[in-house]
Amino acid sequence: MGVEKPQVKFTQLFVNNEFKNSVSGKTFPTINPATGEKICDVQEGDKADVDLAVKAAREAFKLGSEWRTMDASQRGKLLHKLADLMQRDFDYLVKLETLDNGKPLAYSRVDIDQAIKVIRYYAGYADKIHGKTIPMDGNYFAFTRIEPIGVCAQIIPWNFPVLMFSWKIAPALCCGNTVILKPAEQTPLTALYCSSLIKEAGFPAGVFNCIPGYGPTAGAALVEHNDVDKIAFTGSTEVGKLVQREAGNSNLKRVTLELGGKSPLVVFDDADLDLAVKIAHEAVFINQGQCCIAASRCFVQEGIYDEFVAKSKEIAASRVVGDPYDETTVQGPQIDEEQFNKILTLIESGKKEGAKCETGGERIGNRGYFIQPTVFSNVEDHMRIAKEEIFGPVQQIMKFKTMEEVIERSNQTDYGLGAGVLTKDMNKALTYMQGVQAGTVYVNTFLALSPQIPFGGFKMSGHGRELGEDGLHEYCEIKTVVVSIPQKNS
Repeated sequence: MGVEKPQVKFTQLFVNNEFKNSVSGKTFPTINPATGEKICDVQEGDKADVDLAVKAAREAFKLGSEWRTMDASQRGKLLHKLADLMQRDFDYLVKLETLDNGKPLAYSRVDIDQAIKVIRYYAGYADKIHGKTIPMDGNYFAFTRIEPIGVCAQIIPWNFPVLMFSWKIAPALCCGNTVILKPAEQTPLTALYCSSLIKEAGFPAGVFNCIPGYGPTAGAALVEHNDVDKIAFTGSTEVGKLVQREAGNSNLKRVTLELGGKSPLVVFDDADLDLAVKIAHEAVFINQGQCCIAASRCFVQEGIYDEFVAKSKEIAASRVVGDPYDETTVQGPQIDEEQFNKILTLIESGKKEGAKCETGGERIGNRGYFIQPTVFSNVEDHMRIAKEEIFGPVQQIMKFKTMEEVIERSNQTDYGLGAGVLTKDMNKALTYMQGVQAGTVYVNTFLALSPQIPFGGFKMSGHGRELGEDGLHEYCEIKTVVVSIPQKNS
Protein backbone atom coordinates (compact mmCIF):
# COMPACT_ATOMS: atom_id res chain seq x y z
CA MET A 1 0.00 0.00 0.00
CA GLY A 2 1.56 3.31 -1.06
CA VAL A 3 1.91 6.33 1.22
CA GLU A 4 -0.17 9.44 0.53
CA LYS A 5 1.82 12.04 -1.40
CA PRO A 6 2.35 15.47 0.21
CA GLN A 7 0.85 18.77 -0.85
CA VAL A 8 3.45 21.22 -2.21
CA LYS A 9 3.40 24.40 -0.11
CA PHE A 10 6.13 26.68 -1.51
CA THR A 11 7.04 27.28 -5.16
CA GLN A 12 8.32 30.89 -5.12
CA LEU A 13 11.76 32.41 -4.70
CA PHE A 14 12.82 33.18 -1.13
CA VAL A 15 14.53 36.59 -0.84
CA ASN A 16 14.99 38.75 2.26
CA ASN A 17 12.73 36.46 4.31
CA GLU A 18 9.83 36.69 1.84
CA PHE A 19 8.49 34.36 -0.82
CA LYS A 20 8.02 36.20 -4.11
CA ASN A 21 7.65 35.63 -7.84
CA SER A 22 10.61 35.95 -10.16
CA VAL A 23 11.22 39.36 -11.76
CA SER A 24 10.55 37.87 -15.21
CA GLY A 25 7.47 35.96 -14.07
CA LYS A 26 8.86 32.83 -15.69
CA THR A 27 8.30 29.39 -14.19
CA PHE A 28 9.68 25.92 -14.79
CA PRO A 29 8.21 22.49 -14.09
CA THR A 30 9.53 20.05 -11.53
CA ILE A 31 8.85 16.45 -12.56
CA ASN A 32 8.00 13.33 -10.56
CA PRO A 33 10.66 10.86 -11.80
CA ALA A 34 8.50 7.88 -10.84
CA THR A 35 5.83 8.89 -13.36
CA GLY A 36 7.40 11.44 -15.68
CA GLU A 37 4.50 13.77 -14.86
CA LYS A 38 4.69 17.37 -13.66
CA ILE A 39 4.37 17.93 -9.92
CA CYS A 40 4.02 21.70 -10.14
CA ASP A 41 5.52 24.85 -11.63
CA VAL A 42 8.24 26.71 -9.71
CA GLN A 43 9.25 30.35 -10.11
CA GLU A 44 12.38 30.56 -12.26
CA GLY A 45 15.11 32.82 -10.92
CA ASP A 46 17.68 34.42 -13.19
CA LYS A 47 20.20 37.28 -13.08
CA ALA A 48 17.69 39.93 -11.97
CA ASP A 49 16.59 37.77 -9.04
CA VAL A 50 20.17 36.91 -8.14
CA ASP A 51 20.96 40.64 -8.01
CA LEU A 52 18.13 41.18 -5.53
CA ALA A 53 19.19 38.21 -3.39
CA VAL A 54 22.84 39.31 -3.34
CA LYS A 55 21.78 42.84 -2.37
CA ALA A 56 19.72 41.45 0.51
CA ALA A 57 22.57 39.17 1.63
CA ARG A 58 25.09 42.04 1.41
CA GLU A 59 22.82 44.30 3.48
CA ALA A 60 22.43 41.58 6.11
CA PHE A 61 26.22 41.19 6.28
CA LYS A 62 26.97 44.86 6.88
CA LEU A 63 28.84 45.84 10.02
CA GLY A 64 26.34 46.83 12.67
CA SER A 65 23.57 44.64 11.22
CA GLU A 66 21.54 42.37 13.47
CA TRP A 67 23.37 39.32 12.08
CA ARG A 68 26.88 40.76 12.47
CA THR A 69 26.26 41.97 16.03
CA MET A 70 24.53 38.78 17.14
CA ASP A 71 26.30 36.68 19.78
CA ALA A 72 27.90 33.59 18.27
CA SER A 73 26.02 31.47 20.78
CA GLN A 74 22.76 32.95 19.49
CA ARG A 75 23.66 31.86 15.94
CA GLY A 76 23.99 28.37 17.37
CA LYS A 77 20.55 28.64 18.99
CA LEU A 78 19.01 29.64 15.64
CA LEU A 79 20.58 26.62 13.93
CA HIS A 80 19.28 24.37 16.72
CA LYS A 81 15.83 25.90 16.23
CA LEU A 82 16.02 25.12 12.51
CA ALA A 83 16.92 21.53 13.35
CA ASP A 84 14.00 21.39 15.79
CA LEU A 85 11.60 22.56 13.08
CA MET A 86 12.94 20.03 10.58
CA GLN A 87 12.44 17.33 13.21
CA ARG A 88 8.89 18.57 13.79
CA ASP A 89 8.15 18.35 10.06
CA PHE A 90 10.22 15.20 9.54
CA ASP A 91 7.48 13.09 7.93
CA TYR A 92 6.44 15.87 5.55
CA LEU A 93 10.05 16.48 4.45
CA VAL A 94 10.55 12.74 3.86
CA LYS A 95 7.47 12.52 1.63
CA LEU A 96 8.34 15.73 -0.24
CA GLU A 97 11.90 14.55 -0.87
CA THR A 98 10.63 11.25 -2.25
CA LEU A 99 8.08 13.01 -4.46
CA ASP A 100 10.61 15.39 -6.05
CA ASN A 101 13.67 13.12 -6.15
CA GLY A 102 12.21 9.61 -6.47
CA LYS A 103 14.30 7.96 -3.76
CA PRO A 104 12.48 5.39 -1.63
CA LEU A 105 10.99 6.59 1.64
CA ALA A 106 13.50 4.64 3.76
CA TYR A 107 16.39 6.47 2.11
CA SER A 108 14.68 9.85 2.42
CA ARG A 109 14.32 9.19 6.15
CA VAL A 110 18.05 8.53 6.44
CA ASP A 111 18.83 11.71 4.50
CA ILE A 112 16.57 13.98 6.58
CA ASP A 113 17.87 12.46 9.81
CA GLN A 114 21.48 13.04 8.71
CA ALA A 115 20.68 16.60 7.62
CA ILE A 116 19.31 17.40 11.06
CA LYS A 117 22.45 15.95 12.67
CA VAL A 118 24.69 18.09 10.45
CA ILE A 119 22.82 21.25 11.43
CA ARG A 120 23.02 20.36 15.11
CA TYR A 121 26.75 19.60 14.80
CA TYR A 122 27.49 23.06 13.43
CA ALA A 123 25.05 24.69 15.85
CA GLY A 124 27.33 23.44 18.60
CA TYR A 125 30.39 24.91 16.89
CA ALA A 126 29.05 28.47 16.51
CA ASP A 127 30.68 29.89 19.66
CA LYS A 128 33.83 27.78 19.46
CA ILE A 129 35.47 29.39 16.42
CA HIS A 130 38.32 31.58 17.59
CA GLY A 131 41.82 32.75 16.79
CA LYS A 132 45.21 32.46 18.51
CA THR A 133 47.72 34.61 20.27
CA ILE A 134 51.14 34.33 18.62
CA PRO A 135 54.61 34.84 20.18
CA MET A 136 55.81 37.14 17.40
CA ASP A 137 59.43 38.31 17.28
CA GLY A 138 60.01 41.86 18.41
CA ASN A 139 58.14 44.18 20.73
CA TYR A 140 54.67 43.28 19.50
CA PHE A 141 51.50 41.58 20.60
CA ALA A 142 50.04 39.48 17.75
CA PHE A 143 46.81 37.59 17.48
CA THR A 144 44.41 36.27 14.85
CA ARG A 145 40.69 36.81 14.44
CA ILE A 146 38.56 34.28 12.57
CA GLU A 147 35.96 36.16 10.56
CA PRO A 148 33.21 35.13 8.12
CA ILE A 149 34.01 35.49 4.42
CA GLY A 150 30.83 37.37 3.55
CA VAL A 151 28.16 36.62 0.95
CA CYS A 152 28.30 32.94 0.02
CA ALA A 153 26.62 31.46 -3.05
CA GLN A 154 25.91 27.75 -2.77
CA ILE A 155 24.85 25.49 -5.64
CA ILE A 156 23.62 22.03 -4.66
CA PRO A 157 22.82 18.89 -6.71
CA TRP A 158 19.67 16.84 -7.12
CA ASN A 159 20.83 13.48 -5.73
CA PHE A 160 20.67 14.36 -1.99
CA PRO A 161 18.68 17.62 -1.90
CA VAL A 162 18.03 18.10 1.83
CA LEU A 163 21.33 16.55 2.89
CA MET A 164 23.31 18.82 0.56
CA PHE A 165 21.23 21.77 1.80
CA SER A 166 22.47 21.03 5.33
CA TRP A 167 26.09 20.43 4.28
CA LYS A 168 26.16 23.86 2.65
CA ILE A 169 24.13 26.20 4.81
CA ALA A 170 25.06 24.91 8.30
CA PRO A 171 28.81 25.70 8.31
CA ALA A 172 28.29 28.96 6.38
CA LEU A 173 25.70 30.30 8.84
CA CYS A 174 27.58 28.90 11.82
CA CYS A 175 30.55 31.12 10.89
CA GLY A 176 28.37 34.21 10.43
CA ASN A 177 28.17 34.41 6.64
CA THR A 178 25.07 35.20 4.60
CA VAL A 179 23.85 32.77 1.94
CA ILE A 180 22.19 32.57 -1.46
CA LEU A 181 21.36 28.94 -2.23
CA LYS A 182 20.49 27.63 -5.69
CA PRO A 183 18.89 24.18 -5.51
CA ALA A 184 19.03 21.89 -8.54
CA GLU A 185 16.23 22.61 -11.00
CA GLN A 186 15.18 18.95 -10.78
CA THR A 187 14.63 19.09 -7.00
CA PRO A 188 13.79 22.57 -5.66
CA LEU A 189 10.85 21.72 -3.40
CA THR A 190 12.51 20.68 -0.15
CA ALA A 191 14.97 23.60 -0.21
CA LEU A 192 12.06 26.00 -0.60
CA TYR A 193 10.20 24.37 2.28
CA CYS A 194 13.32 24.55 4.47
CA SER A 195 13.53 28.26 3.54
CA SER A 196 10.22 28.75 5.30
CA LEU A 197 11.63 26.99 8.37
CA ILE A 198 14.66 29.30 8.39
CA LYS A 199 12.31 32.27 8.59
CA GLU A 200 10.22 30.56 11.26
CA ALA A 201 13.36 29.82 13.28
CA GLY A 202 14.02 33.57 13.51
CA PHE A 203 17.01 34.19 11.22
CA PRO A 204 17.21 37.89 10.28
CA ALA A 205 16.05 38.98 6.83
CA GLY A 206 18.63 38.57 4.08
CA VAL A 207 20.79 36.07 5.95
CA PHE A 208 19.45 33.19 3.85
CA ASN A 209 17.99 33.41 0.35
CA CYS A 210 16.93 30.65 -2.08
CA ILE A 211 16.83 31.10 -5.86
CA PRO A 212 15.58 28.06 -7.82
CA GLY A 213 16.50 28.17 -11.48
CA TYR A 214 18.82 26.79 -14.13
CA GLY A 215 22.59 26.55 -14.04
CA PRO A 216 23.35 28.65 -17.15
CA THR A 217 21.18 31.52 -15.86
CA ALA A 218 20.75 31.61 -12.05
CA GLY A 219 23.86 29.55 -11.34
CA ALA A 220 26.08 31.50 -13.73
CA ALA A 221 24.80 34.82 -12.35
CA LEU A 222 25.88 33.78 -8.85
CA VAL A 223 29.30 32.57 -9.97
CA GLU A 224 29.98 35.74 -11.97
CA HIS A 225 28.60 38.23 -9.43
CA ASN A 226 31.25 40.62 -8.12
CA ASP A 227 29.44 41.09 -4.81
CA VAL A 228 29.55 37.37 -3.99
CA ASP A 229 32.60 36.50 -1.89
CA LYS A 230 32.47 32.71 -1.96
CA ILE A 231 31.04 30.00 -4.20
CA ALA A 232 30.49 26.42 -3.02
CA PHE A 233 29.45 23.97 -5.70
CA THR A 234 28.56 20.28 -5.62
CA GLY A 235 27.97 18.58 -8.95
CA SER A 236 29.73 17.27 -12.02
CA THR A 237 33.43 17.82 -12.73
CA GLU A 238 32.49 19.28 -16.11
CA VAL A 239 30.42 22.06 -14.53
CA GLY A 240 32.89 22.43 -11.65
CA LYS A 241 35.58 23.46 -14.14
CA LEU A 242 33.28 26.19 -15.47
CA VAL A 243 32.51 27.40 -11.94
CA GLN A 244 36.18 27.70 -11.05
CA ARG A 245 37.05 29.46 -14.29
CA GLU A 246 34.23 31.99 -14.11
CA ALA A 247 34.81 32.65 -10.40
CA GLY A 248 38.40 33.55 -11.29
CA ASN A 249 37.28 35.77 -14.15
CA SER A 250 35.08 37.85 -11.83
CA ASN A 251 36.38 38.93 -8.42
CA LEU A 252 38.56 35.88 -7.68
CA LYS A 253 35.96 34.71 -5.15
CA ARG A 254 36.78 31.84 -2.83
CA VAL A 255 35.77 28.47 -4.33
CA THR A 256 35.16 25.00 -2.96
CA LEU A 257 34.19 22.17 -5.28
CA GLU A 258 32.84 18.69 -4.51
CA LEU A 259 32.72 16.96 -7.87
CA GLY A 260 32.48 13.56 -9.55
CA GLY A 261 34.05 10.22 -8.75
CA LYS A 262 34.83 6.77 -10.06
CA SER A 263 35.71 5.21 -6.76
CA PRO A 264 37.52 1.86 -6.54
CA LEU A 265 36.55 -0.83 -4.03
CA VAL A 266 39.19 -3.55 -3.69
CA VAL A 267 38.21 -7.01 -2.45
CA PHE A 268 41.13 -9.26 -1.46
CA ASP A 269 40.65 -13.02 -1.50
CA ASP A 270 40.89 -13.27 2.30
CA ALA A 271 37.79 -11.07 2.79
CA ASP A 272 34.53 -12.45 4.17
CA LEU A 273 32.97 -13.17 0.78
CA ASP A 274 29.29 -12.80 1.62
CA LEU A 275 29.92 -9.59 3.56
CA ALA A 276 32.09 -8.24 0.75
CA VAL A 277 29.37 -8.90 -1.84
CA LYS A 278 26.84 -7.08 0.33
CA ILE A 279 29.11 -4.08 0.97
CA ALA A 280 30.05 -3.81 -2.71
CA HIS A 281 26.40 -4.04 -3.74
CA GLU A 282 25.21 -1.27 -1.43
CA ALA A 283 28.25 0.85 -2.26
CA VAL A 284 27.25 1.16 -5.91
CA PHE A 285 23.46 0.72 -5.94
CA ILE A 286 22.56 3.07 -3.09
CA ASN A 287 20.37 6.02 -4.12
CA GLN A 288 19.75 4.43 -7.56
CA GLY A 289 23.52 4.62 -8.13
CA GLN A 290 23.26 8.42 -8.03
CA CYS A 291 26.06 8.98 -5.55
CA CYS A 292 29.32 10.81 -6.28
CA ILE A 293 31.42 8.49 -4.12
CA ALA A 294 29.72 5.26 -5.30
CA ALA A 295 32.09 2.29 -5.60
CA SER A 296 31.59 1.98 -9.35
CA ARG A 297 34.88 0.14 -9.99
CA CYS A 298 34.97 -3.09 -8.01
CA PHE A 299 38.36 -4.86 -8.16
CA VAL A 300 38.15 -8.48 -7.00
CA GLN A 301 41.21 -10.71 -6.52
CA GLU A 302 41.31 -13.55 -9.02
CA GLY A 303 40.96 -16.38 -6.49
CA ILE A 304 37.41 -15.41 -5.53
CA TYR A 305 36.39 -13.55 -8.69
CA ASP A 306 33.95 -16.06 -10.22
CA GLU A 307 32.15 -16.71 -6.93
CA PHE A 308 31.97 -12.99 -6.19
CA VAL A 309 30.43 -12.31 -9.60
CA ALA A 310 27.84 -15.08 -9.15
CA LYS A 311 26.78 -13.80 -5.74
CA SER A 312 26.72 -10.17 -6.96
CA LYS A 313 24.47 -11.15 -9.86
CA GLU A 314 22.11 -12.93 -7.49
CA ILE A 315 21.77 -10.05 -5.02
CA ALA A 316 21.29 -7.47 -7.80
CA ALA A 317 18.63 -9.56 -9.52
CA SER A 318 16.66 -9.72 -6.25
CA ARG A 319 16.73 -5.97 -5.69
CA VAL A 320 13.19 -4.55 -5.37
CA VAL A 321 12.67 -1.71 -7.86
CA GLY A 322 9.43 0.24 -8.03
CA ASP A 323 7.18 2.90 -6.52
CA PRO A 324 9.32 4.88 -4.05
CA TYR A 325 6.24 5.35 -1.85
CA ASP A 326 6.00 1.57 -1.37
CA GLU A 327 7.82 0.65 1.84
CA THR A 328 9.18 -2.56 0.25
CA THR A 329 10.97 -0.67 -2.53
CA VAL A 330 14.76 -0.24 -2.24
CA GLN A 331 15.41 1.29 -5.69
CA GLY A 332 13.36 4.06 -7.24
CA PRO A 333 13.66 5.82 -10.60
CA GLN A 334 16.58 7.81 -11.97
CA ILE A 335 16.19 11.55 -11.57
CA ASP A 336 15.14 12.55 -15.10
CA GLU A 337 15.03 11.54 -18.74
CA GLU A 338 18.46 12.97 -19.54
CA GLN A 339 20.17 10.93 -16.81
CA PHE A 340 18.06 7.88 -17.68
CA ASN A 341 19.19 7.98 -21.33
CA LYS A 342 22.84 8.58 -20.39
CA ILE A 343 22.87 5.47 -18.19
CA LEU A 344 21.26 3.28 -20.84
CA THR A 345 23.78 4.54 -23.41
CA LEU A 346 26.68 3.62 -21.14
CA ILE A 347 25.17 0.19 -20.48
CA GLU A 348 25.03 -0.41 -24.24
CA SER A 349 28.65 0.70 -24.57
CA GLY A 350 29.65 -1.91 -21.98
CA LYS A 351 27.94 -4.66 -23.97
CA LYS A 352 29.51 -3.51 -27.24
CA GLU A 353 33.02 -3.21 -25.79
CA GLY A 354 33.02 -6.80 -24.54
CA ALA A 355 31.98 -6.71 -20.91
CA LYS A 356 29.54 -9.43 -19.87
CA CYS A 357 26.15 -8.18 -18.68
CA GLU A 358 25.37 -10.69 -15.92
CA THR A 359 21.96 -9.25 -15.07
CA GLY A 360 19.81 -6.22 -15.87
CA GLY A 361 20.82 -3.82 -18.60
CA GLU A 362 17.34 -2.62 -19.63
CA ARG A 363 14.70 -0.11 -18.60
CA ILE A 364 11.74 -1.23 -16.51
CA GLY A 365 8.26 -0.51 -17.83
CA ASN A 366 7.34 2.49 -19.95
CA ARG A 367 6.40 4.99 -17.24
CA GLY A 368 8.95 6.87 -15.17
CA TYR A 369 12.73 6.49 -15.32
CA PHE A 370 13.36 3.02 -13.91
CA ILE A 371 16.42 0.94 -14.85
CA GLN A 372 17.15 -2.67 -13.94
CA PRO A 373 19.97 -3.21 -11.44
CA THR A 374 22.84 -4.11 -13.74
CA VAL A 375 26.04 -6.08 -13.12
CA PHE A 376 28.95 -6.30 -15.57
CA SER A 377 31.80 -8.82 -15.30
CA ASN A 378 34.95 -9.13 -17.41
CA VAL A 379 35.29 -5.35 -17.33
CA GLU A 380 38.58 -3.90 -18.53
CA ASP A 381 40.09 -0.57 -17.60
CA HIS A 382 39.83 0.95 -21.09
CA MET A 383 36.05 0.50 -21.35
CA ARG A 384 33.78 3.52 -21.00
CA ILE A 385 31.89 1.91 -18.10
CA ALA A 386 35.23 1.59 -16.26
CA LYS A 387 36.28 5.19 -16.90
CA GLU A 388 33.18 7.39 -16.98
CA GLU A 389 30.95 8.31 -14.07
CA ILE A 390 27.70 6.45 -14.85
CA PHE A 391 25.68 7.76 -11.89
CA GLY A 392 23.26 4.87 -12.14
CA PRO A 393 22.56 1.33 -10.85
CA VAL A 394 25.42 -0.30 -12.75
CA GLN A 395 28.19 -2.37 -11.12
CA GLN A 396 31.54 -3.00 -12.84
CA ILE A 397 33.51 -6.01 -11.52
CA MET A 398 37.17 -6.24 -12.54
CA LYS A 399 39.80 -8.88 -11.79
CA PHE A 400 43.25 -8.26 -10.27
CA LYS A 401 46.23 -10.29 -9.03
CA THR A 402 48.58 -8.25 -6.82
CA MET A 403 48.60 -5.29 -4.45
CA GLU A 404 50.94 -3.30 -6.69
CA GLU A 405 48.70 -3.85 -9.70
CA VAL A 406 45.49 -2.86 -7.96
CA ILE A 407 46.95 0.32 -6.47
CA GLU A 408 48.19 1.40 -9.89
CA ARG A 409 44.89 0.60 -11.57
CA SER A 410 42.89 2.29 -8.79
CA ASN A 411 44.82 5.49 -9.43
CA GLN A 412 44.46 5.40 -13.23
CA THR A 413 41.60 7.88 -13.20
CA ASP A 414 41.12 11.63 -13.16
CA TYR A 415 38.98 11.26 -10.06
CA GLY A 416 39.95 10.83 -6.42
CA LEU A 417 36.89 11.14 -4.22
CA GLY A 418 36.72 7.81 -2.42
CA ALA A 419 38.14 4.29 -2.24
CA GLY A 420 37.62 1.15 -0.20
CA VAL A 421 39.42 -2.05 0.71
CA LEU A 422 37.95 -5.28 2.09
CA THR A 423 40.38 -7.69 3.76
CA LYS A 424 41.03 -9.43 7.07
CA ASP A 425 44.72 -8.44 6.88
CA MET A 426 45.19 -4.95 8.32
CA ASN A 427 48.67 -4.70 6.78
CA LYS A 428 47.09 -5.07 3.33
CA ALA A 429 44.44 -2.51 4.22
CA LEU A 430 46.98 0.06 5.41
CA THR A 431 49.26 -0.53 2.42
CA TYR A 432 46.38 0.09 0.04
CA MET A 433 45.16 3.07 2.06
CA GLN A 434 48.56 4.73 1.79
CA GLY A 435 48.91 4.08 -1.93
CA VAL A 436 45.48 5.09 -3.23
CA GLN A 437 44.77 8.71 -4.17
CA ALA A 438 41.40 9.46 -2.61
CA GLY A 439 39.87 11.89 -0.15
CA THR A 440 38.19 9.15 1.89
CA VAL A 441 39.38 5.55 2.21
CA TYR A 442 37.06 2.97 3.77
CA VAL A 443 38.39 -0.21 5.38
CA ASN A 444 35.93 -3.12 5.60
CA THR A 445 33.01 -0.76 5.05
CA PHE A 446 31.87 1.86 2.54
CA LEU A 447 29.72 5.01 2.54
CA ALA A 448 30.01 5.51 6.30
CA LEU A 449 29.43 9.27 6.63
CA SER A 450 29.06 11.41 9.72
CA PRO A 451 28.96 15.17 10.45
CA GLN A 452 32.26 14.88 12.34
CA ILE A 453 34.47 13.62 9.48
CA PRO A 454 35.69 15.77 6.57
CA PHE A 455 34.57 14.88 3.06
CA GLY A 456 36.14 15.89 -0.24
CA GLY A 457 38.30 14.75 -3.10
CA PHE A 458 41.75 14.57 -4.64
CA LYS A 459 42.49 15.43 -8.28
CA MET A 460 39.46 16.28 -10.43
CA SER A 461 37.02 15.28 -7.70
CA GLY A 462 37.37 18.83 -6.42
CA HIS A 463 39.07 20.75 -3.66
CA GLY A 464 38.18 21.93 -0.19
CA ARG A 465 36.38 19.88 2.44
CA GLU A 466 32.86 19.69 3.80
CA LEU A 467 31.77 18.50 7.25
CA GLY A 468 33.87 18.27 10.38
CA GLU A 469 36.00 21.10 11.71
CA ASP A 470 37.70 21.30 8.31
CA GLY A 471 34.37 22.27 6.74
CA LEU A 472 34.36 25.46 8.83
CA HIS A 473 37.70 26.63 7.41
CA GLU A 474 36.09 26.95 3.97
CA TYR A 475 33.80 29.71 5.30
CA CYS A 476 36.31 31.75 7.30
CA GLU A 477 39.02 34.32 6.72
CA ILE A 478 41.99 34.72 9.06
CA LYS A 479 42.75 38.30 10.08
CA THR A 480 46.16 38.85 11.66
CA VAL A 481 46.44 41.74 14.12
CA VAL A 482 49.82 43.15 15.19
CA VAL A 483 49.93 45.64 18.09
CA SER A 484 53.05 47.57 18.97
CA ILE A 485 53.82 47.45 22.71
CA PRO A 486 55.00 50.81 24.02
CA GLN A 487 58.44 50.71 25.61
CA LYS A 488 59.39 52.35 28.91
CA ASN A 489 62.10 54.99 28.68
CA SER A 490 65.34 53.61 30.13
